[in-house]
Amino acid sequence: MEPVTKNLTQQKDCIVNLNSTTTQKVNLLMVDNHPENLLALEAVLSSPHYNLVSATSGNEALKWLLKQEFAVILLDVQMPGLNGFETAKLIRAREKTKHIPIIFITAISQDLEHVQRGYSVGAIDYIFKPFQPETLKQKIEKFVEIYQKYKEEISKSELQRSAELSEVNKKLDQTTLDLQRTEALAKVISETLIDTIVTFDSQGYILSVNPAVKTMFGYHPDELVGQPIGNLFLKVKGDNGNRSPHLFFSLNNPCLGKVIESVAVRKDENHFYADIQIGETAVEGQQIFVCTIRDVTERKQIEEIKKQQFNHMENMVKDRTLELILANQQLQIEIEERKKITDYLSVSQERFRKIFESSPCLMAIISLKDKTYLDVNTSWINFTGYSYHELFHQKINLLDFIDEPDGNSIHLEQPIRSKKINYKAKHGEIRAGFLSTEMIDIHPEPCILFVLTDFTERLLLEREMSRLDRLNLIGEMAAGIAHEIRNPMTTVYGFLQVARSNRDSLPQEIVDLMLEELSRANSIITEFLNLAKNKVSYKKIQNLNTIIEALFPLIQAEALRSRKQAVLDLHDCPDISVDEKEIRQLILNIVLNGLDSMPPGGQLTIKTYVEEQAVILEIKDQGKGISSEILEKLGTPFFTTKENGTGLGLAICYSVAERHQADIDIETGNEGSTFSIRFKSI
Repeated sequence: MEPVTKNLTQQKDCIVNLNSTTTQKVNLLMVDNHPENLLALEAVLSSPHYNLVSATSGNEALKWLLKQEFAVILLDVQMPGLNGFETAKLIRAREKTKHIPIIFITAISQDLEHVQRGYSVGAIDYIFKPFQPETLKQKIEKFVEIYQKYKEEISKSELQRSAELSEVNKKLDQTTLDLQRTEALAKVISETLIDTIVTFDSQGYILSVNPAVKTMFGYHPDELVGQPIGNLFLKVKGDNGNRSPHLFFSLNNPCLGKVIESVAVRKDENHFYADIQIGETAVEGQQIFVCTIRDVTERKQIEEIKKQQFNHMENMVKDRTLELILANQQLQIEIEERKKITDYLSVSQERFRKIFESSPCLMAIISLKDKTYLDVNTSWINFTGYSYHELFHQKINLLDFIDEPDGNSIHLEQPIRSKKINYKAKHGEIRAGFLSTEMIDIHPEPCILFVLTDFTERLLLEREMSRLDRLNLIGEMAAGIAHEIRNPMTTVYGFLQVARSNRDSLPQEIVDLMLEELSRANSIITEFLNLAKNKVSYKKIQNLNTIIEALFPLIQAEALRSRKQAVLDLHDCPDISVDEKEIRQLILNIVLNGLDSMPPGGQLTIKTYVEEQAVILEIKDQGKGISSEILEKLGTPFFTTKENGTGLGLAICYSVAERHQADIDIETGNEGSTFSIRFKSI
């Protein structure tokens, strides 16, 4: 009844532990750089069963994953810095987090390319904004349900395994204790037994004797080792009567296991009757006999000892039998586990085969040893034009796969990750694609999994779209130039018409107005010429802080005129190569735009600092921010939100930055906008 009670107790403990697991809150990680999106997700997924954790960047999400365990990750794709694809790839690269389901939630293009990229880095699902809250909630519930079942199974398995291991350890400890007791008892018996025990080989020569030989025969044990055992006996009674002791003990099977009467001879040549019993064993392949010699005069005592030995041997047999039964049960468990592993491997191979054959990517398995094709999928055949038999066991021609950046052929010694290459099809057609390779073992040959994503058609489409965009931009620019210059020219043309019909001289104010309009047209043309890529910049080594400090009185006067503030926050910066005139124009354009965007009382901050071997110029205003629609068009020539603006200010800023190999980044929100210009230091 004790084992049954113990098992019931263990099962109750398992149930209690499992119930405590299911009552815990499930952690959900939401990653989006827009707080309003996180609030929307939190509103949809709010539940007493969930612990919602928000992260505004990929780096913050990775930090949370180091601290906690999550059931599902809701990941935005388009984020500054570490984007969603890169974050998912890092999550999958970590052993502890690679099995966490990732759902991409994005508002970017729904093209197959983006979706496929999401799945390639480990996404489980792909949801596009605007999403249906109920649908998202149901999906999360299913993933959470799967996660909870998985945790329950893991917990149950660990508890059961712990209980089984504890039981096995107890039995092993008991068996070890029994063996130690047996060895100690055997030693005590050998040393204290009054019977003489002699071990001898198949030729009848003594190998060892116990100390009792001294009392029984008068010999020291060392005197008998190596001597014939027959010297201890006068005669031995066999099945056919009395026999010579030397002949009897030299036989291969001298009445093993039987009690044999004999006459023994002491060292002083006195005789006594003795019963002998011979056993046989093998040690390291050598046949050994054990002979027990008993003095008949102490038969009762010897019989009692014999009974004790028999009971002891019987217990040893029972213990050994029990050990064999347990070992057999463990062997059966191992056989079942191996069968499960075999079945799982079979299913995994079938799953890999289906994925391999149905994948739209070009996939091939190549021998690492001799670089020959072992297998290719249907997409490989369709895109390259080769048949399966033309490639099977043929060596891959690496010259047909060229690295696009440097024009060299690829190398397969190291794994490749999304390398842009050009590859040649059967009929000489050059196609483009992204190449990834992975080392795998197949029965058990080391191989290379060759995965190629073809984007030739997409590349042609992008080139055509780029060409159309350029044509469209040229049309818009032509319309803008015509519109901006036509207005002042119309004014001048009208006054000249009046002057031709009127012989009197024109009033001074009309002449001034015409000159002003012509100056405006000339200014527009001059600013437009500043956009030219071939415009010459006169650069020299100077300090950015010096240029800003010289320009600041003009900026401050303009700010005070509109009842606003302008402040400097300049830090030590190294000298850089710039065109002072162009940099002054860039700063003034951005500063004036910032002042125009702020209400009275607002503050504009001009800041410089060094970051990662680059000099940063940062201009921050406290305006109402820039809408996403306007943000997309910033820098486009002749696009303006001002009534009297030409739309060339920011376009000139971008042109100046390009000539200085600088980058312009814009951060905007309800609290204002920040323009950051990054100059490379010398």
